[in-house]
Amino acid sequence: MEQGTSRRFRVSGRVQGVGFRWFVKEEARRLELRGWVRNDPNGDVLLAASGGTDALEELESLVRMGPPGAEVTLLVREAPETLGDVLLPFPFAVHR
Repeated sequence: MEQGTSRRFRVSGRVQGVGFRWFVKEEARRLELRGWVRNDPNGDVLLAASGGTDALEELESLVRMGPPGAEVTLLVREAPETLGDVLLPFPFAVHR
């Protein structure tokens, strides 16, 4: 699978302890994206994904909504340069 376009997101709100990482992993795998999702110690969730532009746009829309029980108050698309030339894992994974 090719790397494609890469994006990195920081998600704030009620996003830990509500199945958010599992939700992102399942949706990203369904969309056949590479990448990872993890909790940040400050309470945010961080994720990096790569693949087709349409799939990344769909993932971003899904992440903005989140799973039931989550409340996304802010989603920031960080500069993709923060990923460098690192090949993201496939299948999409939860990092602890």
